[in-house]
Amino acid sequence: MKQADPSFRMPAGRAFIVAAAGIGLFSIMDAVMKGLVLAIGVYNAMLWRSIANVALGGVAWGIVGYRWPSRRALLLHVSRGLVTCAMALLFFWGLARVPMAQAIALSYIAPILALLLGAWWLKERITPRAILATGVACAGIATIFFGQSRAEHGPDALAGALAVLASAILYAGNLILTRLQSLAARPAETACVQSIVILILLGCAAPWLAVIPPVEALPALLLAACLAFASMMMLSWAYAHGEAGYLAMTEYTSFIYAAVLGYLVFGERVAPYTLAGAALIVAACVYAARRRDIAAQTLEPVA
Repeated sequence: MKQADPSFRMPAGRAFIVAAAGIGLFSIMDAVMKGLVLAIGVYNAMLWRSIANVALGGVAWGIVGYRWPSRRALLLHVSRGLVTCAMALLFFWGLARVPMAQAIALSYIAPILALLLGAWWLKERITPRAILATGVACAGIATIFFGQSRAEHGPDALAGALAVLASAILYAGNLILTRLQSLAARPAETACVQSIVILILLGCAAPWLAVIPPVEALPALLLAACLAFASMMMLSWAYAHGEAGYLAMTEYTSFIYAAVLGYLVFGERVAPYTLAGAALIVAACVYAARRRDIAAQTLEPVA
């Protein structure tokens, strides 16, 4: 498979639409995973979904043609797999303990953190705009936590919110890795190899934590795997054909999905403090957004 002509540029709107659709599928997967975590626990929900992800990824990779990853691509697959595994465990554990809309709102801090991380990782200058946006985003987080202190979500709600916040910190690094990875490998390769890395990590604890899921959980596990796989493929393709800062704006559509799914599936109502906090965080992210490619200039998209 030859590399794509670096002078070729996909229309930005097409990449944006594909990324937004990927976020939509991922949001539905969040709702499915929340139900699974409540039923069989976060570890087993992740473990069995990962097995299905590897199978789906292997089929897709076989269709487009197996090719051993380059050294750089393999390093990115392993790095993102490590980050994604920890990020997902924290997020889904927290998601089972707080309303979906609140969890998604807290995760919106990631683009702001990505700007700060980019300054350290990619040696970019931290602008006054980014500093101001960080302050506003922190105010949004404080608003959400203040609202939570006045609500009754159960004794684990605070721990769940903190887990989601920790997951968002990891997701900031994941945003940068996603862009670099999407330019170094094809989507099918990314989906398969990254899923293998996550499965290996989870498998280390299988002798002590793995439990065969009940038959009634199997359809949900398969659905979660299909949604995660399709979302990963779509986002990998979109990030290979569009700027990360521009496509990151699609993340904010997930709040609408979370609010609707949380209400329809789990009977969750969006608290006013969550709405206010989410508005502050989104406003901060939009204000700080810069249409700039964060990938190394030496990388070229892979066909």
